[in-house]
Amino acid sequence: MTQQQAFIIDAVRSPRGRGNDKGALKGIKPVDLLAQQLAALQERTGVNTSEASDGIFGCVTQTADQGSNIGKLALVRAGWSDAVSGMTINRYCASGLSAVQFASFQALANDGVAVAGGVEMMSRVPMASDKGPLTHDLEFQRQTTLVPIGIAADAIATMEGFTREQCDAYALESQRRAVAARDEGRFRSVVPVKGEGGEVVLAQDETPRASTTLQSLSDLTPAFAEMGVKYGVDALLCKQYGLAGIDHVQHAGNSPTMADGAAAVLVASEGAVARLGLKPRARILATADASIDHVLALTGAADATAKALQRAGLTVADIDLFEVNESFAALMLHYMKHLNVPHEKLNVNGGAIALGHAMGATGSSLVGMAIDELERRKAKRAVVAICGAAGVAVAMVIELVGAGAA
Repeated sequence: MTQQQAFIIDAVRSPRGRGNDKGALKGIKPVDLLAQQLAALQERTGVNTSEASDGIFGCVTQTADQGSNIGKLALVRAGWSDAVSGMTINRYCASGLSAVQFASFQALANDGVAVAGGVEMMSRVPMASDKGPLTHDLEFQRQTTLVPIGIAADAIATMEGFTREQCDAYALESQRRAVAARDEGRFRSVVPVKGEGGEVVLAQDETPRASTTLQSLSDLTPAFAEMGVKYGVDALLCKQYGLAGIDHVQHAGNSPTMADGAAAVLVASEGAVARLGLKPRARILATADASIDHVLALTGAADATAKALQRAGLTVADIDLFEVNESFAALMLHYMKHLNVPHEKLNVNGGAIALGHAMGATGSSLVGMAIDELERRKAKRAVVAICGAAGVAVAMVIELVGAGAA
């Protein structure tokens, strides 16, 4: 029996704004930012929103402006039918891609349509402002050896022998690729964000830094060295993993840029595509979750990718593009090394180091970015993958419609 596949009808995202008080999107409410993407998705696809059985949205810091099930509220704000249910999920940074994955399950289970996406506005709701145990309960952190993820990234770099120079070179290339892609208009899934009066507030990503050089990166101070010593985290990791010391290679320039952003993705079953006359852009060949060592936490994108490829009956050689969230430069070097993925296939238009990481939205944003680039290159398949805190990760294999069967 042939396994059913969900189809991606379309995917849109906002441009990413700087996730601080100087960010262009700071004055927009998170519910409005996501609602604008949902309205654009409906307009682009022409779907009757009452046909959607569910809406699933990622958001990591679900408090204040991002509380109260912001996903459902954004559907209401966007004018989607009240027949569409909705929920907001938190799988840390993997939330947005998990939302697309879960929406595809809903579409298949109901032989219908579902919508997914995510939102995070770090200028308005800073990371960890929900004050959960992961960041604010020191006793819990000691009991579980959950360490700050930046120090975990440094520990992984130390284990793998990745140098500061290698990490900086990767970060510089992310900036170069992102600036080129933005300037050449490759991000066709981007929907400009508008203010209350209809004026365009931000039309393209504002986070890439064209002025970045290897020298400017080398001048930056390691971000996690002082913390690692002060709170005894370095000593804990050295004891647990048999290390002589931690080489602190991550800093503000080779770590993901905190950002504001939202995204929306429409998925449907094969039956719904035919019944509703929808025009899909891609199909989902396989998805996979992974959870790894909760202390080191961040290498799970490689594990999830391997599982998803196995489920799709494919190998790395069968994939044209890899869109993987740049959690830290060292983790991208790890991903390429352990899966034998060439850099020329990975994040060809830059990643979160340059484009920014709007935590709950990034995973769903990557789906549209992958489809855009597959179409531009007339290529066939892509992997989208992302990791999160405490070891969680998700991966998805997609194929352009019309590109042939897997």
